[in-house]
Amino acid sequence: MAINAGDTAWLLISTALVMLMTPALGLFYGGMVRRKNILSTIMMSFAVLALVSVLWALYGYSLSFGTDYGGIIGGLDWLGLAGVSQQPSPIYATTVPHLAFALFQAMFAAITVALISGAVVERVKFGALMAFSVLWLTLVYCPLAHWVWGNGGWLAKLGALDFAGGTVVHVNAGISALALALLLKPRKGFKEKWLMEPNNVPMVILGTALLWFGWFGFNAGSALTAGGLASNAFAATNISAASASVTWMLLTWVTRRPSPLGAATGAVVGLVAITPAAGFVPPWAGIPIGAIASVLAYSTMLWRLKASRIDDSLDVFACHGVGGIWGALATGIFATAAVNTAGSGLIDGNPTQVLIQAVAIAATAAFAFTVTWTLGKLVDITVGLRVTTEEETVGLDISQHGERAYGEVLR
Repeated sequence: MAINAGDTAWLLISTALVMLMTPALGLFYGGMVRRKNILSTIMMSFAVLALVSVLWALYGYSLSFGTDYGGIIGGLDWLGLAGVSQQPSPIYATTVPHLAFALFQAMFAAITVALISGAVVERVKFGALMAFSVLWLTLVYCPLAHWVWGNGGWLAKLGALDFAGGTVVHVNAGISALALALLLKPRKGFKEKWLMEPNNVPMVILGTALLWFGWFGFNAGSALTAGGLASNAFAATNISAASASVTWMLLTWVTRRPSPLGAATGAVVGLVAITPAAGFVPPWAGIPIGAIASVLAYSTMLWRLKASRIDDSLDVFACHGVGGIWGALATGIFATAAVNTAGSGLIDGNPTQVLIQAVAIAATAAFAFTVTWTLGKLVDITVGLRVTTEEETVGLDISQHGERAYGEVLR
């Protein structure tokens, strides 16, 4: 095995792009909360990036990609990245340093944990979220990453297709966010919409633009080569994001006016949906994948607001759960061997792939919801998940961090 300089350069750049996505997520989420909670919301993403980076090096990578045990979990042979060298791995990414591949995967783990925070912002204790994040990374993310991407993982052996994280990242995070939101109960004043107005929509759009930018590393970087497959994933990613953004804008235009917040949300949903498919489907498939993802996520969001008491603060389930589920199924529909010989779906005459994708979705959702609920209960019983009513009223910026996002004006 020889290191390819072009592949290595592209993977290192992609790693940096994906790293940028987690603070970008903080901006995306931070702009949608109320003024008194913006700093705490951004801090959740930033702190998770640091925390997961350490845990991934200590044991997360080993559990996810180490020697297989029963198709369920990796071993501890790479604790502290021992043996993860500057030379290629004979199993993963054979043209780049093994260490580069491990770092690339670290960024995926970080943003997946950070995604969940959007469901519980404005009411969760910072310390409790950090404790939950440690447990969730260890007991939910690492096993699922091994199932789908690890050598010997049972979903990998089943033939489930997930190019860059439809099940591992988005279905996993979306379902886990729903479980935690149900456990934490609604915010004070929930459904009184004037109290929940976003504090900074331009910040949301900036966060979206940075997410879109970083997603090219997320999806095209997952090709692990600087070649045609990366180009295909890059193109499909951009087309799906654009299609979903236009669709969401039109959906809001029908009932009132074209929403900037909606256009931004739609772009993220399109990026979510194309993630598992980007390296398996032709670029044109990004148009229906993105458009349908927007319709499904938009409808789910309206249902939550109008017909339920679920307070998923920033609609993580609608955007990532529903978008990820559709994206994983769409992979089974649109995958073609003309793009990637590793995947063939319904349009290629292989309808069985849709069933395999459905099994992967069901297994991911059931595992993520059950374990997340259990871990959330454990944290709630031991340290308490939710801030007090007084702390929630004051805002988490002050009550959890003792700082303000915006200084007071002296009079």
